[in-house]
Amino acid sequence: MTNAGAAASAATKIIHVAGYKSCGFYRRAASVVASLSLLFPNKLQIVEHEFASRDEYREWLIHGTNFRNAVANAKRGNLRASNHASSPFCWLADGKSGGSEEVTEFIGGCDDTLDWCRAFASPSSSTAPKEEARMVPDGHAPGHGYDYDLLVLGGGSGGLAASKEAASLGAKVAVLDFVKPSPAGSKWGLGGTCVNVGCIPKKLMHNAALLSEGAKVDAPHYGIGVTKKQEEDWMGMSQDDEGGEHSWEMLKTNVQNHIRGLNFKYRVDLRENEVTYLNQLGSFVDAHTIETVDKKGKKGTVTFSRCLVAVGGRPTPLDCPGGELAVSSDDVFSLDRDPGRVLCAGASYISLECAGFLRGIGRDVTVAVRSILLRGFDRECADLIGEHMRAEGVKFKEGVTIKKLEKSGSGDRIRATFSNGDSDEFDTVLAAIGRTGDTAKLGLDNVNIAVNPKNAKIAAEFEQTSTPNIYVVGDVMDGCPELTPVAIHAGRHLARRLFGGSTSPMDYRNVCTTVFTPLEYGTVGYSEDDALEEFGKDGVEVYHKSFVPLEWSISPSRGAHRGFCKAVVDRHTNKVLGLHYLGPNAGEVMQGFGTAMKLGCTFDDVVETVGIHPTTAEEFTTLSVTKSSGMDAAAGGC
Repeated sequence: MTNAGAAASAATKIIHVAGYKSCGFYRRAASVVASLSLLFPNKLQIVEHEFASRDEYREWLIHGTNFRNAVANAKRGNLRASNHASSPFCWLADGKSGGSEEVTEFIGGCDDTLDWCRAFASPSSSTAPKEEARMVPDGHAPGHGYDYDLLVLGGGSGGLAASKEAASLGAKVAVLDFVKPSPAGSKWGLGGTCVNVGCIPKKLMHNAALLSEGAKVDAPHYGIGVTKKQEEDWMGMSQDDEGGEHSWEMLKTNVQNHIRGLNFKYRVDLRENEVTYLNQLGSFVDAHTIETVDKKGKKGTVTFSRCLVAVGGRPTPLDCPGGELAVSSDDVFSLDRDPGRVLCAGASYISLECAGFLRGIGRDVTVAVRSILLRGFDRECADLIGEHMRAEGVKFKEGVTIKKLEKSGSGDRIRATFSNGDSDEFDTVLAAIGRTGDTAKLGLDNVNIAVNPKNAKIAAEFEQTSTPNIYVVGDVMDGCPELTPVAIHAGRHLARRLFGGSTSPMDYRNVCTTVFTPLEYGTVGYSEDDALEEFGKDGVEVYHKSFVPLEWSISPSRGAHRGFCKAVVDRHTNKVLGLHYLGPNAGEVMQGFGTAMKLGCTFDDVVETVGIHPTTAEEFTTLSVTKSSGMDAAAGGC
């Protein structure tokens, strides 16, 4: 085997072409790539891996070194490589050796490589080919003889979306959904995490906190609920209102009633879309058979041509003595008692959102933080959220983990002992340290699918697992953003590819999200930290601004609160890499900017847009102060 090629700059694409000497397809692909490398020496470099014989090549590719599997496992999106058996075998890498640790993208065989070269040389703004979902044939054919064309495991957002889309395209579809009770005994209906124990109840309880805060610190200053006597007593100067007691029972009951209505709606939707609903727990027997168990323990089997795993995830339990005393997000929205004094374990967005709404409705809340808030999000924005929450009365115990939970001697309270030796008593301990794929009892070993040992999630390329007729979408897919709209879009795209002839993949880039903490946080694209790491300090400019939302401006207690926005921009191309917003209605503000990011907007596109006045969203259109300038980022008036 021989290697050739000079060192390349960071901007140069290094394409590796492997094959055996007498293979005409190998020689053709290598020749075309070599010609392009001569034409574009600063953009493309070829490294050839030539074997003397077909047997030597296959020993390297499949049998001995098994390089194709190393490439398939090197990075999400390369699983197609595990089924490649012909010559040539082509891939992109960061270095000349082309080892699996350097692999960035699997290209494919001769035809795939020629397509890549055509796209590289085409006169367009992008050197990368337009992505299509290149699926491995899964054996599906009309008249297959199985019970269903598609069997979906899991009745959450992704599974329901895929099932209805597939049925609309003529497929015979069934959804298998059975909710295993949480360790604390909580159960719920059809619809998955988002509807039952996630986005929907969280947003409603967050709104309860906003209404409670508004009634206390905003309403009196707008003259709402102020009596004549209060006007006289206050001598014309408005004051905050301490407000009345909050009823947890009333909030919980109304939220759960709303959820039950949604559960019923989803069952009706399945019936109207001619999707069979099976309230049963399933596990794989083989690649075309599922064993089912209903709530009475009765077993059966269902067969399928294709299967979609959409079982989502469950909260990761506390790994400490007494960890079973903690509840999780599976339980908190339906607690049959007032949460009382609460300890939230973890600094995830779930932990901070729950801490925020619980504090907003008047509960005493402490958050135990092992390291940093909101890992994976923009650090500056995460720190500003922490400051705001502290000002709102949320207490943080930083640099600690929970070492032990135990029932206290004073009734039903729980004593928590921390890693620094401190201890305290709480009415409720909420564990929100992460989520784990709900795959432990799926029988994946029976269909040769391995999970990531760190999170029990399933790897996939274009939602197709290592077993070609078994697919995966949503939170249970490794590397997939744990967001409901992502699962819905991915499920629909997959169904269209499987039954509608589409080749369009799900685009997981530049997905908007909002963290519903007391100071809401909307974001899309790169964080400042990630942009600096990828593009370097000289390649990134950051425009930023702090401001007081107009609706807060006449409320004295809001005086210390500020909104914030920033744009992370590629200094060389002026392209917006990321947008971040802290303030009211963050989700509504960020949604439109998400479309702009999808279209590749530049910073000039943003600031040349005429803003809607007076809104907080328009603050993006007036950004002008850069961090590198050192100037004050505080906004002025109109």
